[in-house]
Amino acid sequence: MAQSARRWKNAAAVMAAAGLLSLGLGVPGASAADEPRIDLKVLVVDNGDSPVEAITEELKTTGIPYTTVDLNDSGRPAITEAFLSEPADGSGGTPRAKYQGVVLPNEAPFGSGSAEQTVLEAYERTFGIPQVDAYTWAHPGVGLDYTDAGGWAGTLDGREAAVTTEGGAGYFGYLDGPLAFEDNSPSVQESYGYVARPRAGFTSYVDTAVPGGSGRGSLVGEYAHDGRRELVVTFAYNHYQQQFRVLARGIVEWLTQGVHLGQNRNYFSVHVDDVFAPDSRWDTERNCTPGDFDCVGGDGEGTTPIRMTAADAVYAAQWQRDSGFTLDMVYNAGAGEEWKSENGNVDALTDQLLADKGEYRWVNHTYTHPFLGCVQDTSTVPWSCAKNADGSTRYVSRADISAEIRDNSLWAASHGLPVDSSELVTGEHSGLKTLPQQPDDNPNLAGALADNGIDWTASDDSREPQQRSVGSALTVPRYPMNVYYNVGTAEEITDEYNWIYTSKADGGSGVCENNPTSTCLDDPLDTATGFESYILPQEARTALGHAVGNDPRPHYVHQSNLAEDRLLYPVLDKVLADYRALYADNAPLENPRQSIIGTELKRRAAWQEAVADGDVTAYRVGTTVTVTAPTGTQIPVTAPEGTLKQLLLGTTAFGTPYAGERSAWTTPEALQTALTLRLPA
Repeated sequence: MAQSARRWKNAAAVMAAAGLLSLGLGVPGASAADEPRIDLKVLVVDNGDSPVEAITEELKTTGIPYTTVDLNDSGRPAITEAFLSEPADGSGGTPRAKYQGVVLPNEAPFGSGSAEQTVLEAYERTFGIPQVDAYTWAHPGVGLDYTDAGGWAGTLDGREAAVTTEGGAGYFGYLDGPLAFEDNSPSVQESYGYVARPRAGFTSYVDTAVPGGSGRGSLVGEYAHDGRRELVVTFAYNHYQQQFRVLARGIVEWLTQGVHLGQNRNYFSVHVDDVFAPDSRWDTERNCTPGDFDCVGGDGEGTTPIRMTAADAVYAAQWQRDSGFTLDMVYNAGAGEEWKSENGNVDALTDQLLADKGEYRWVNHTYTHPFLGCVQDTSTVPWSCAKNADGSTRYVSRADISAEIRDNSLWAASHGLPVDSSELVTGEHSGLKTLPQQPDDNPNLAGALADNGIDWTASDDSREPQQRSVGSALTVPRYPMNVYYNVGTAEEITDEYNWIYTSKADGGSGVCENNPTSTCLDDPLDTATGFESYILPQEARTALGHAVGNDPRPHYVHQSNLAEDRLLYPVLDKVLADYRALYADNAPLENPRQSIIGTELKRRAAWQEAVADGDVTAYRVGTTVTVTAPTGTQIPVTAPEGTLKQLLLGTTAFGTPYAGERSAWTTPEALQTALTLRLPA
């Protein structure tokens, strides 16, 4: 044991002097025996507070394996030397560090000087393991002055922070613009923090101007001391707040020193449903949409439907070129043909969209947009599923579903639309279970999907956020946007928004009063200004939150939102502008189509299962990373620029660049039993 301890200390001393162990890189002149094995797993010490939960969620969504020690669990394992590491076996082996990084609620959750805290600090010192203090106050123990020495403590809502020069040169270099703390409710404190001046050994990575004072103080920074390194965060947060989501990548990359399992990218895709078809219009007098089962009263006449014009199509194509963003046109060719036959067999919209067909991605939305679940009995409100004579549910047949998919696909082929035949979006996501009326999928849906080679069928994220199987196909959950299908003007969307989100006492539906996921408006919005002043920024903020959260799920709107007042564009413009103001050019928004998104979600689920089952082993020794996983498993890895993948003969560049690093889903080469990467020396 003494010999092993000396080897650990010698290795740590050499690497600390070279400053390389904490980077996961090799030591010049060191033998293999001097290099410890460091497992690619993170230790999370959880006290139940939201900052630790937020970082844990970031590890999970990135795909980084972690072990949690719950401080509130009386039966938790003790933090001992054996829990954290293994000594060399005395036969030429190497010591093993079981965790590449440690996340703590604060700098000393076990108590300063306690046995567990002492063991943990010795482990970090010996192996050069970084520690994140998820949230703590400003004091000399974390390398900061007290706030009464030129600093400040209080609510950070609405304040602006920025990445420092040192942060930009390191793991926060994917950001190049100011970061605003959320301020969604003037009456609610959303983020409390400490703004403090660094002391010796502290390097600030994210700072802000000292409120009411002079100079700037740290919010996120590194404290190097006593042979250890801590990332000190001095503001409170949760996983949903934009300021955390934007900084989370940097926190995790610092924690892992840019070498870890999993990958993290930013995604944004938008599906435009009902292309070629008209959409019904909201009735501002009856507060409902004519044609809906619950829209009764009036003179029986409907409002004028909303449908794009040729000019709207010209605008859409030009907007794409100007914005550098591609829309997914989710089309109903049969509904368009019906509209054409009812309007003199002339359709300038279709002609224009077909003229620009190569500029969009196209997704099958069925030929005429029927409901493909149970046969709907509309004699009651709400509707119910019709029954067969034996009392069983009557469903739309497999043949009828298949015909809707096939006919739309054939129309696309005959008109040269560049369609991926493996993708589908059913009307209203029908065919899938629809609660409360239809608690199960239409049993005929899976067969119809298989008949037409459908691998990916859309679902509504607000109802089914997780990907699941429908026969041989998989769902792709989509986020609905509050840019409604049944509105064409700013006044109409604000009127409907008021109806949904205003209490009965203020003239609204009151639905918000009994819905735990929504909040009633304090006062109805002005229909002349409410869209621009309130709805637009809120929807853009929500969409941006998804985009910066490593979430590939697409958003969906409708063709009506590209017509008349063209309500979608200002929302998308703000999302794109806000993103590009925050992020550097090395971290562009990925804009994948449905099949790519489905594949990403499928890979993530398989990876999480392999990790949870203990089927993955990953570690680094000096400049070599080794990963083993079940045969055929796609392995997500992130590594520094210059990393090489080991082939049977020679090496090749690993991954693709993103946010200053390289990452990829990959597998061992043929005849290899493990994935081997060579980190830059």
